[in-house]
Amino acid sequence: KTYAMTGWRMGYGVMRADLATHLARLMTNSNSCTASFTQIAGIEALRGPQASVDAMCAEFKKRRDVMVAGLNKIKGFSCRLPKGAFYVFPNIKQTGWPSKKLADALLDDADVAGLSGTAFGDFGEGYLRFSVANSIENIEKALDRVGAWAKKNL
Repeated sequence: KTYAMTGWRMGYGVMRADLATHLARLMTNSNSCTASFTQIAGIEALRGPQASVDAMCAEFKKRRDVMVAGLNKIKGFSCRLPKGAFYVFPNIKQTGWPSKKLADALLDDADVAGLSGTAFGDFGEGYLRFSVANSIENIEKALDRVGAWAKKNL
């Protein structure tokens, strides 16, 4: 996440040796066989210049702030400021719509992609997930579309 390599599914841990032994047993069957190009890219990211990391983090923070502020202006949506990652997880319970149905409606009617919170389990009902891994201009367009949809349908 530090290098904005979303979806590349790699990572590392620093821990006591006795804990690493147990964790390796647990993770072997769920997180093994990372593609070689992903491993090479990860190594280069770690070894390469780090100056861009702060700039990327600042840019993602701006995008996150725009998204959260915009969602909080839309009827039925409330969104807390997340502490990390590229996603926001607004509460949509006040819309009265089930998460999956609302995500589908926003995609079909407003051309905005979001993921139903139920994709993460039953406790995700009442929430959507939106990515901020896009330009501020596109985030603002998406917010305008969601806002217009909400005015018409809520």
